[in-house]
Amino acid sequence: MELARGGDAFRVDASEPAYLSLLRDGRLAERAEEGLRALEACRLCPRACEARRLEGEPGTCGIGRHAVVSSAFPHLGEEDCIRGRRGSGTVFFAGCGLRCAFCQNADLSWMRVGEEHDAEDLAAVFLELQARGCHNLNLVTPSHVVPQVLEALASAAGRGLRLPVVYNSSGYDAVETLHLLDGVVDVYMPDFKFWRGESAGRYAAAPDYPERARAAIVEMHRQVGPLRFDACGLARRGVLVRHLVMPGLTGESAAVFEWLAREVSADTYVNVMGQYRPTFRVGEPDESGVPLFPEIARRPRPGEIEAALGSFRQAGLWRLDGRGPGAP
Repeated sequence: MELARGGDAFRVDASEPAYLSLLRDGRLAERAEEGLRALEACRLCPRACEARRLEGEPGTCGIGRHAVVSSAFPHLGEEDCIRGRRGSGTVFFAGCGLRCAFCQNADLSWMRVGEEHDAEDLAAVFLELQARGCHNLNLVTPSHVVPQVLEALASAAGRGLRLPVVYNSSGYDAVETLHLLDGVVDVYMPDFKFWRGESAGRYAAAPDYPERARAAIVEMHRQVGPLRFDACGLARRGVLVRHLVMPGLTGESAAVFEWLAREVSADTYVNVMGQYRPTFRVGEPDESGVPLFPEIARRPRPGEIEAALGSFRQAGLWRLDGRGPGAP
C-alpha cells in the first residue's frame, strides 16, 4: 500500500539497524558464507566474469579475494539526510564493474588505489567510523565486494557495531547479489545514470545498464520501501535514487523519472544532481586528435537542469532532495 503524502507517513522507528536481527539468529554469518562461495566463480555483478576471486584472481572489477579500501572518513558532502551533523561514515571501495568515461573517482574505480583489507581489518574500519560519531555506515561502490562486506559486518556487529548501513552503488547491481543483502541494508542509494542502452554502452561500456538498474531498483524497493526518516530527520530505511543530469541527455532524465513514478513509487525520493563535469577520458583525443566524447565535453546548461527538474515534476514525483514535502 502506498504511503500518503506528509512527513509523519515517512517516519520510522530507528531503534536498531536491520542486520542485528540476522546477527541474533545466525543468518548474518550464513549470508557471508553464501557470498564467499559466490567468489569461487564470480557473478556478483552483471559482468558475470566468473573469475576465481576466492583464489585471488581479480575479476573484471580488478579486485580479488579481499576488498581494497581507498579511504574511510566522516563525509559531510552527502545529502543532508545522510550526512547529518556528524557526517556519514563513508568507506570508498576501489574497483568497479562499470567503465564510465567521465568517472570522477577514476583513481579508485579504474586504477584501484588503496589497501587490501581482510574481514577483521574491514570490521575495524567500520567500528572506527562508529567511534568517530558517524550517523551511518556508507558503503561506496560496494557491488563487487558484497561478500567481503558481509564477512566484515558479521564480525563488527558481534563487537558492537550499531550503525545503519547505506548501500551507495552505481545501480549496476545483480539482483541475485542484492538478495544476499535483504534484511542487511537499511538505506539503498543507487544511481540511475542512463535510460538508453546505446548511451550506457558508449559512456560506461555496459549496454545492459538500464535494464540492470531497473531490476535492481525494483528489488531494493521491495526490500526497504520508500525513504523514511527518524525523529532527527536522518534517513533510516528506504531507497534514495540519484540521477546525474548529463549534457544533451535530458530526454533520458525524463524517461528515468517517468519509470520511477510509474513502476516503483510516486513517493520515490530522488536527488537530481547537476554537478556533472567532463573529467577523466571525456577530453582525451582519438588517433586523429578529435576528443573521444565531444558531445559530453561540457557542463550541463542551466536550461538542461531546469528541463530535468520540470520532467521530474511532470512525472508525478514530489520528493526532491532538500526541497520536496517529507524531506527532513
